[in-house]
Amino acid sequence: MQTGIDPRSLIGRRAFDINGVKIGTVDEVYLDDATGRPEWAAVRTGLFSRDAFVPLEPSEFVEEHLRVPFDKALIKDAPDFGVGRHLSPEQELQLYHHYGLEVPFPDGTADHDFGTLAGEG
Repeated sequence: MQTGIDPRSLIGRRAFDINGVKIGTVDEVYLDDATGRPEWAAVRTGLFSRDAFVPLEPSEFVEEHLRVPFDKALIKDAPDFGVGRHLSPEQELQLYHHYGLEVPFPDGTADHDFGTLAGEG
């Protein structure tokens, strides 16, 4: 995702999949504990649905909305960890694997915490 964007500004923005289909609205943004960079967004997928976690890298903030480079079906099938809680390293690894993304650890380990909510601190 582009740098310099306040992650809190994403909350309430609409999110669209790779095909331009609306996924839902961003409810939460999760920051990496080690770097403080935005890592994940929880997107409310419908009125009676749940929040689905989507990776903010390689997503883009375009024309006042979040464009996620994955199909809506894959996003809706993402592991459900609930929102408002800290993501464990194991949960984040499950999300990376779900989306087929490379784990961004320089040494290949996951020995630090993830998922601090934007605005906490």
